[in-house]
Amino acid sequence: MAQGMSNSAACREVGVNRKTGNRWRYGRKIVDRAGNVRVYAPITEQPDDDAISPRFLSEDERIVIADMLRAGASLRAISRELKRSPATISREVRRNRDERTGKYHPFRAQRRAAVRRARSKEGKVRRDPELKTYIQQRLDQRWSPEQISQDLRTAFPDEPDRHLAHETIYQAIYLSYRGGLERQPETLRTGRQARRRRRRGDERATRFIDPGKLIHQRPSDVDDRQVPGHWEGDLIVGQGTRSAIGTLVDRTTRYVMLLHLPDGKTSEHVRDALIETFAGLPRELACSLTWDQGSEMSRHDEFTAATGIPVYFCEPASPWQRGSNENTNGLLRQYFPKGTDLSSFTAEQLDAVAAQLNSRPRKILGWQTPAELFAKLVATVE
Repeated sequence: MAQGMSNSAACREVGVNRKTGNRWRYGRKIVDRAGNVRVYAPITEQPDDDAISPRFLSEDERIVIADMLRAGASLRAISRELKRSPATISREVRRNRDERTGKYHPFRAQRRAAVRRARSKEGKVRRDPELKTYIQQRLDQRWSPEQISQDLRTAFPDEPDRHLAHETIYQAIYLSYRGGLERQPETLRTGRQARRRRRRGDERATRFIDPGKLIHQRPSDVDDRQVPGHWEGDLIVGQGTRSAIGTLVDRTTRYVMLLHLPDGKTSEHVRDALIETFAGLPRELACSLTWDQGSEMSRHDEFTAATGIPVYFCEPASPWQRGSNENTNGLLRQYFPKGTDLSSFTAEQLDAVAAQLNSRPRKILGWQTPAELFAKLVATVE
């Protein structure tokens, strides 16, 4: 019919009765003698791989999983290839592999996933009044869904159907048509009345006018730390967050440079200090900069236009993505304790502190100093 055929012509083409075709198109509801209702949805409402959310694995991704498993790849290698969480790949293989042979068949897995999506959306909690009451009582006592999830295994040890994941309880709270649990402002510790939308890593963007590039868009040679010239940066702030010092660390040599910001830590001040600092480096040792999403970097596009150095941003609340810089900031607190007015330090004093850090032998560098390694690199490229 999508090709322009009438209902009767389409039924003749497929080889079914016209009434059967009508039921396929519009669905039907059957009530048996016991009063049970069974609903058959229209075929147009069956799951469509092109219409489902991209957070679900597609058939093409399942084919990649099968191919890489056959080639002996690990689950983490597959997750990196597909840019998915390792837990997603592990769960997919565990749920959809053949129970008898242990092999993973992508097309069979796709059919199983489609069947799961088409099942009733009424949740376990709503279908089980006793379970619903048990969970509601503990929510009223300020228990978290994770605590309730663990307690269900103790309360119903011989009833695995009542062992719920904490995510199931969260959905029963936020989606009343699925769980029917009463949601009050104090039900959850966050007091949140609606869930925040979680986006995939490749969908996230910075809060700047020019959103810039996220850390997962960095070239692969940045991650292995074999190529020098890729820097991590941040600010350490002083008393009342009114003063700051910029910190830069080379990912390969752990060489430290400090930015003098006597006039403030606005985006203009940080931009100008970065441009001045990187101007003193050979181009081969100024390849990229990784920063967090602080407002001081809102003019990153102007810095890149002036220097040609791309800036990559960590995801929100993910300081471990700049591990070298975070470690260095901890070392710098020996010289600049929290609560100190950092604007009182001169550029010469900052250079002296950086020189001390760079002259310390580092275990991760085979007990060489960052200054030695960096000096060799400068001599090589000049």
